[in-house]
Amino acid sequence: MSLIIKSLTYLHPDKELLFENLDLTVTKGEKAALLGNNGAGKSTLLQIIAGKLSPASGSVSCSEKPWYIPQHLGQYDHLTIAQALKVDKKLHALQAILNGETDPQYYNDLEDDWEIEEKVNNALQNWGLEQVTYDTLLSQLSGGQKTKLFLAGIDIHQPEIILMDEPSNHLDTVSRQQLYDLVTNSKATILIVSHDRTLLNLMPETFELSKNGIEVYGGNFDFYREQKAKKVNSLQQQLDDRAKTLKQSQQKAREMAEQLQKRESRGRAAGQTNSMPRIIAGGLKSKAQQSTAKVMDTHQEKVAGITENIHNLKSQIQQYQVLKIDIGASALHTGKTLIDAEEISYSYSGKALWEPLTFQIRSGNRIRIEGDNGSGKTTLLKIITGGLEPSQGSIQRMPFTHLYLDQDYTLINSELSVYEQIQRYNSRGLQEHEIKSLLIYSQFPREMFDRKCGGLSGGEKMKLSLCCLSVSNYMPDMLILDEPTNNLDVQSLEVLSATVKDFKGTLLVVSHDQYFINDIGIDTHIKLQKADQPS
Repeated sequence: MSLIIKSLTYLHPDKELLFENLDLTVTKGEKAALLGNNGAGKSTLLQIIAGKLSPASGSVSCSEKPWYIPQHLGQYDHLTIAQALKVDKKLHALQAILNGETDPQYYNDLEDDWEIEEKVNNALQNWGLEQVTYDTLLSQLSGGQKTKLFLAGIDIHQPEIILMDEPSNHLDTVSRQQLYDLVTNSKATILIVSHDRTLLNLMPETFELSKNGIEVYGGNFDFYREQKAKKVNSLQQQLDDRAKTLKQSQQKAREMAEQLQKRESRGRAAGQTNSMPRIIAGGLKSKAQQSTAKVMDTHQEKVAGITENIHNLKSQIQQYQVLKIDIGASALHTGKTLIDAEEISYSYSGKALWEPLTFQIRSGNRIRIEGDNGSGKTTLLKIITGGLEPSQGSIQRMPFTHLYLDQDYTLINSELSVYEQIQRYNSRGLQEHEIKSLLIYSQFPREMFDRKCGGLSGGEKMKLSLCCLSVSNYMPDMLILDEPTNNLDVQSLEVLSATVKDFKGTLLVVSHDQYFINDIGIDTHIKLQKADQPS
């Protein structure tokens, strides 16, 4: 076995329980994706396996120390390239020996790895980092370069166990494909936390972490989705059956009440006609009332049980079902020219970012803007929306409204509560109960209404942004998404995809997430070619 987790429990520093009594076995060479909603503890679990955090109880056994690729890389900024790759001692020892040093400690540190320098250089070159030196600080690297540096460590150390936490974040399309090839061809045991559904589909196993523990699905992400859909259908069937039973029970309760009323009427009539001694009539009446009350109590308990069961089924369906949030649609007729750009480019410090572009954007187009990191995709968006003017070429913009959603969902005010945020956009005049119903439908429980938006996860900010749009009268002609999937869990991605697919206006997307692109239906591509690259 490569990895065995037994009875693992973790408490936050404030003693709040995150998960408890987790059990999991990952066999040698097995590749699996670890899924779960934001806050389930996926990243924490990886850190415990990697030895970065200690559990409250339970154990983790690994056949060897895993190679860990973290999601958040800022805490490594003080390290050099060599230190981050864990080769600093070997490189220092090799240099000392080559300089004539004979201290046995240098030979111990080198561990007979005489080719370490060549391995490091080859790994850095393989991941496009040949320009860095061993003593370069990680603070001087971009997010994508830092991720690629930790991926290069796999080439160097050839670990038996690899842990990856959102490894495709910050990677452009070319580097993502390189990551996919690495995962596909590796013989190592791999456990990946990711929202990248293309990557998730490469994993033959899927683990889902929840409050109930870890559930194992014997298939990739698409298989996992199918199983979830079947579960929703099954729950819906149960809900329909229970709703039918409830209706029948309520009807029976009404019939019983009517029978009781008729019986009491007959009893009163019998007493009034003196057809039965009063004492006997009173006894029979009391006995009948007690018997009926007992039956009614039993029946009410049954109805209450059915009602509670229906509530639980609805909660489960809401948990698994993909939300669709309606953000309105443009009133512009399809095909109207919005942007006409001819040979445009933009220069920074006297240097053009991309080769001149000529394109049109028409109402109803669904467009992807493509290009490597640093090619100027966000700059082009600003030119399209009028925030910048091109340094060369010409652009004509027709009147249109647009909504810009970036990966940080900056339309959310961190100082407002969840309810205050959506109320600020409520130009349709919805009543308080209508707003709260929308929040609950959008998976914001009542206890979150007063929570500050600054404490929301990426997925929660995304859903709240869409809710704000749905309660406003603002129906954008153009929806612009700039790397919208970077900070979302898989469930939130499903919500975003479903909402964007239903949007009827013009769509402009910058994203390296190919699965998301395929899912939302793109019909036009604008590709930026770096000006210093051959076409």
